[in-house]
Amino acid sequence: MLGLVFGYGRRVLVQIFVRDNNVDQALKALKKKMQREGTFREMKRRNHYEKPSEKRARERAEAVRRARKLARKRAQREGLLPRPPAKPR
Repeated sequence: MLGLVFGYGRRVLVQIFVRDNNVDQALKALKKKMQREGTFREMKRRNHYEKPSEKRARERAEAVRRARKLARKRAQREGLLPRPPAKPR
């Protein structure tokens, strides 16, 4: 079993184990972990300098988006809005 560790300095960001030389499965697990932790979004955001005013505007927009999503979920839970259709499995 081989372990892959991706990190910066001493801090370990992601650790994946390769079992039975199955690198494809390990890469899939790595991508899934990085997606879940928001690493790709962070890399994209840090690709270019972001002015403080742009950062505040982005954070404000994210907060508004979160608040609307929370209000929508609360309204659906209380029966004020119809629930979205179930996804087929």
